[in-house]
Amino acid sequence: MSTQGYYGQGTPGWTKPDDIERKSFEIIDKEIGPHEWTPTEYEVVRRVIHATADFDFNKTMAFHTRGIDAAMEAIHAGGPLISDVEMIKAGVNKSILTDKWGMGLHCYMTDPDVVEEAKSKNHTRAQASMRKAARTFTTGMDALNCIYAIGNAPTALLELCDLIHKGEATPALIIGVPVGFVNAAEAKEAAIQSGVPYIVARGRKGGSTVAVAILNALARLSLQ
Repeated sequence: MSTQGYYGQGTPGWTKPDDIERKSFEIIDKEIGPHEWTPTEYEVVRRVIHATADFDFNKTMAFHTRGIDAAMEAIHAGGPLISDVEMIKAGVNKSILTDKWGMGLHCYMTDPDVVEEAKSKNHTRAQASMRKAARTFTTGMDALNCIYAIGNAPTALLELCDLIHKGEATPALIIGVPVGFVNAAEAKEAAIQSGVPYIVARGRKGGSTVAVAILNALARLSLQ
């Protein structure tokens, strides 16, 4: 790769987005080498690594045996996508998920009733937003085709798992990748034990960027 041009001396190499992405995936594939992921799981893993430049995700990503299939069914059915933060809504590929498949994108974190409930119960807004989502999608195909994508708040993932245990939420898939030092790893293990199909990144690492990378990988897979 040529570095000439970064200081005004010509055109730098690798300036075309498609070329940059292709080269990036070549590097990722070479550094990972042989692996045991299924082809569809690997598409998710490599997108996460591409978004983060962190190869630890090659070790920490975990998939339910029906994780990818459940995602495809929910996306093709146009089920709701519920996130814990607006950043996930902003980052997903709307031309595929919304325009093609008709998925609604929902985040309740800043809704006035959620803010008020969180204050009155001394809970986090993330917890209250999950309860609102469960109340909003209680019956019918929307309830059965919900994808919950949690990338920021471990309390949101723990609350969702509690709602599942109580029978108050019935998601098709949990994308559980909250980042943090307090309850993040524990929340992901709770998702794994929830009985619901999941895609998680075990341990402390994660974040909204990771959730978006997973969703956009799934969006591309939905076109195949």
